[in-house]
Amino acid sequence: MSKKKEINEEQTEPEVKVEETAAELDKSELEKAQALAEDYKRKWYSVSAEYDNYRKRNQTAVSQAYANGSAETLLKLLPVADNFGYALDSASDEKTRSGIDKVIKSFLTILSSFGVEEIPISVGDKFDESVMEAVLDFPCEEGEEPNTVKQILKKGYKSGDKVIRYAQVAVTI
Repeated sequence: MSKKKEINEEQTEPEVKVEETAAELDKSELEKAQALAEDYKRKWYSVSAEYDNYRKRNQTAVSQAYANGSAETLLKLLPVADNFGYALDSASDEKTRSGIDKVIKSFLTILSSFGVEEIPISVGDKFDESVMEAVLDFPCEEGEEPNTVKQILKKGYKSGDKVIRYAQVAVTI
């Protein structure tokens, strides 16, 4: 009987070890699955954040391209405003001057609807290279200071802080 008992004990021990090993394997597989799930979750957050950044960059690029396209179109239309200004200066009768003035005001209204405004410059102002381009220079006359606007050749325009066209001026040196 002692041999049977020994055999029975030997038979039950491996079964217990198999169950313990299976439990350890299940625990090990669970830990691996949880680690894998965490890895996938971290990757998902990363990809999601990258996509949000991409979307924001793309949105900024599209709006910047639209703004640049609008500015470029308006820049090409500004010579028309200049020509109307020259026509106004050379018009002799009041009726013609009044008509040209209305066209200029209408054009400026359209520009302002795009957020474009004329850069305020007058003769006698100090030269400001951030909004002006000196295309002519004159020697200082008596009582004049150097780097002073002597004449405005073309008006400058800006949209917000961005200069669309620099004002072309003659300055004293």
